[in-house]
Amino acid sequence: MEIIKFENVSKSYDGKTSVIKSLDLSIKEGEFVTMIGASGCGKTTLLKMVNGLIKPSSGTLYIKGKPTESWDMIQLRRSMGYVIQQIGLFPHLTVAKNIAYVLDIMKEDEQVKRQRAAELIKLVDLDESYLDKYPRELSGGQKQRVGVARALAADPDIILMDEPFGAVDEITRKVLQEEILNIHGLLKKTILFVTHDIEEAIKLGSRIILFNEGVIEQNGTKEEMVFKPKTEYVKSFFGLKNFMSYMNVVNVGKYMKEIDMADRKRYVSWQGQYLRDDSPVMEGIKISFDTSEDVIPVKDNSGEVVGTFSFKDIKGLLGADRQVDSR
Repeated sequence: MEIIKFENVSKSYDGKTSVIKSLDLSIKEGEFVTMIGASGCGKTTLLKMVNGLIKPSSGTLYIKGKPTESWDMIQLRRSMGYVIQQIGLFPHLTVAKNIAYVLDIMKEDEQVKRQRAAELIKLVDLDESYLDKYPRELSGGQKQRVGVARALAADPDIILMDEPFGAVDEITRKVLQEEILNIHGLLKKTILFVTHDIEEAIKLGSRIILFNEGVIEQNGTKEEMVFKPKTEYVKSFFGLKNFMSYMNVVNVGKYMKEIDMADRKRYVSWQGQYLRDDSPVMEGIKISFDTSEDVIPVKDNSGEVVGTFSFKDIKGLLGADRQVDSR
């Protein structure tokens, strides 16, 4: 089911130069879509149009099958969560009150607001004791968690995220990425996520959209973007460095060969290294090089051998010439 649809949408701020040009785009309910591109390519403008903060200059934007001009703007914005890099927590309010801010505007009961805040603080992996703290007492990563919790407070169907993890350190960023993936897996919300970081786009997105000067250069899965670029621009954007990014975020489980019970017995007395099925492919390649093993057994979370990983099986990817797909 389409939850967001752009139909020939353009946006110009000065009446001359279009930031978004004749955009046709559909987002299905429950998708995690990452949007990437050079500064000024239209990513943030697209989010603001979805949220009703700015209006299209032409064309029609549908939210849940209804044109945005037919929505009450306050109702539309309350139906979405919005997380930005600057977070924007209210310094004079506790964490609990920050999380429940939209519910307060909606005049929900105090008990309901407190209960919802308690549920969400756990969801973003913070202790309930944080509810009575103030933003000044939190680290950058903790503030971002609270920002995500606030975006989820009114149980919106759509979450908009504009470079939400851009201001935190690398370690915290990776933890927050895992958190948002877990939340998406649990709640199945539709997420539109703007980032300038290609590895982040590859890691998070079930679909990636690459913008270039207000148009969609390519729209597809991470594999399509990296291995089947449709234009020279896409091929250049997802170059060798970002091929390595792909190998760092895609799991071994995607490329392992599953084995049966008889084959598993062969690895009971295995003396070498194992891989986990959620290990990045790059880790498997490194172990292959370090140990000179052609085949490495792969375990699942229970510790049972479920497959094997072989560098030879994926070397075709490493040797791919990545010709532009002209189809």
